[in-house]
Amino acid sequence: MLEKDNFLKYVPIFADLDDETLDKIGRLGKYKSFEKDSAILMEHETGSALFVIVKGKVKVFRVSDDGREVILSILADSDFFGEMAILDGLTRSASVSAIEDSELFIIQRSDFLDLLYNHPEVSISLMQELTKRLRAADMKIKSLSLKDAEGKVATVILQLADDIGKIRQGVVEIEKLPFQHDLANMAGTSRETISRTLHSFAKKGLIELDGSKLKIPNYEKFKELFQ
Repeated sequence: MLEKDNFLKYVPIFADLDDETLDKIGRLGKYKSFEKDSAILMEHETGSALFVIVKGKVKVFRVSDDGREVILSILADSDFFGEMAILDGLTRSASVSAIEDSELFIIQRSDFLDLLYNHPEVSISLMQELTKRLRAADMKIKSLSLKDAEGKVATVILQLADDIGKIRQGVVEIEKLPFQHDLANMAGTSRETISRTLHSFAKKGLIELDGSKLKIPNYEKFKELFQ
């Protein structure tokens, strides 16, 4: 959890700003709490604000024509979302809902655009973050189109390790692994495949499972095998 008086310094696009500027940004926005499973924004809505996660986790998803939910990413403390609709003025490209009780910091579009004009370093950081997300999306598209079931599940694990995992001395821990049906929606496969593959990885020593916690003992080896 990030403290309200300094959480902005941990947000990637604001990390290079001085304390005075961060204080000004803190006065621009407002805080809002969302209960678990509540909708935060919906696809095709007009984009009027940027959202920063102070605490909690959210999922970004789309719903296919046949009604199936496809999870694009899971975001946690210090992550942000909603920037695309702010920049291009179009509607939201995906829906977002809370997967645990969450508190968000919300900056209105006009204030955020003023921030970009007045602080070019924020614009550069935003471009870098968007490029990072684009690369991750490319990797996921490649996985879903070219890899087998094991490769798809591994790609989701790598995505979660990057999004919400904690790395220390080459070991990655994902404290709260999403439910298997959410993992299946992320990987484009079934819950049964998720369960079977996770246990297969565990038997091979590639991961360790302890309740809802997943550990990757050798993160670099895992990446080499599946990226």
